[in-house]
Amino acid sequence: MRSLPLVDSTPAPKAPAPRRLPTWLKRRLPRGNGNSFTHGLLRELRLETVCENARCPNRPECYARRTATFMILGNVCTRPCGFCSVPRGKPDELEDDEPARVAEAAARLGLRHVVITSVTRDDLPDGGADHFRRSVDAVRARTGAAVEVLTPDFLGDTQAIDTVLAARPDVYNHNMETVPRLYKKVRGRADYQRSLDLLAHVKRRASEMVTKSGLMLGIGETVDELFDVLADLRAVECDVLTLGQYLAPTLKHIPVARFLPPSEFDVLAVRARSLGFRQVASGPFVRSSYHADEMVKTDASNDHPA
Repeated sequence: MRSLPLVDSTPAPKAPAPRRLPTWLKRRLPRGNGNSFTHGLLRELRLETVCENARCPNRPECYARRTATFMILGNVCTRPCGFCSVPRGKPDELEDDEPARVAEAAARLGLRHVVITSVTRDDLPDGGADHFRRSVDAVRARTGAAVEVLTPDFLGDTQAIDTVLAARPDVYNHNMETVPRLYKKVRGRADYQRSLDLLAHVKRRASEMVTKSGLMLGIGETVDELFDVLADLRAVECDVLTLGQYLAPTLKHIPVARFLPPSEFDVLAVRARSLGFRQVASGPFVRSSYHADEMVKTDASNDHPA
């Protein structure tokens, strides 16, 4: 009589295979030493970027152009978003000299438009708002550059939002990311209405300030759902819009439901502009801060490189 195996011999389920990228999502690496210069400067000044932490596909190009999106408040997030590769857990203490280091990097890179974003810090009483304010002030004092902030929702705390507004950033960006139906899956503890309310509050407090938002496409949203979000954004007078292809950072993240071809992004851009957005960037490689300086031009006919 044969004895039974001591271990289960049933084959383990296979991990989902990564989806092959379509040809339009493959790019050549840029040449030159700009990439290494930018990378070395960021390491020297001990600065984080969303380019690296979020595994942005545009990082080689942007670093080669000697630009980067600075990520303040550390590199550990307090929220478990299903699309993001930024580590989550218990963040470190704030570094008081970080705003000055951001300003130094902006000066040495020669930036005329500086984008500052952050992890979400629900552990801080003001969500890191005053650190944003200090960072904007430091960059302005050191460089005179235009400054764009891309902030978390601060749990809807209008006092925290007003703290950031006190620095008078040139652009206030807050991403909707996806459609309401997918929020729990994609954005974890975020809230769709809370994000809309943030953008509405910015316009009420500073009507002349450029507001901006963006969405990732290809997660499972429908076109009707997408345009419902765009209508909501226009209802709160959002000025600038970015639409880009979602790319799963790892197999542990939300898988891509569909790769949109460039022609579809072009059609969406035309339709979005018809709603009244001052600027629309729509393309597979578009991200919130990609070519951000070009996105705030007042000429609505200027097409963004996708």
